[in-house]
Amino acid sequence: MSTELERAIGRVVEGTRHWSPARWSSQADAMHALVQALADLAADAEGQPRRRVPRLPNDMQLPDQLQVIGLDLLEAPLTEAQREAAAEAIAKARAVLF
Repeated sequence: MSTELERAIGRVVEGTRHWSPARWSSQADAMHALVQALADLAADAEGQPRRRVPRLPNDMQLPDQLQVIGLDLLEAPLTEAQREAAAEAIAKARAVLF
């Protein structure tokens, strides 16, 4: 498990959990893209096929979705390149979200 990745995911989750629907209206795509990127990395690390992460009906659930996908990612046997890719995806999303 990567403590740095865990912290980075946690910062995004906690930093967005209180957002209003109005704020999500302009930021939801970036958060969903992050969730999908991390899900793809977890699938690759586990040797599983990539699957489309469903877009939930309420954007305010995105932090929870990120937390679940993040936990899956943290349990996956990531290579160093996959850890770096995850960190880059999180940094890119943070630049857009915050």
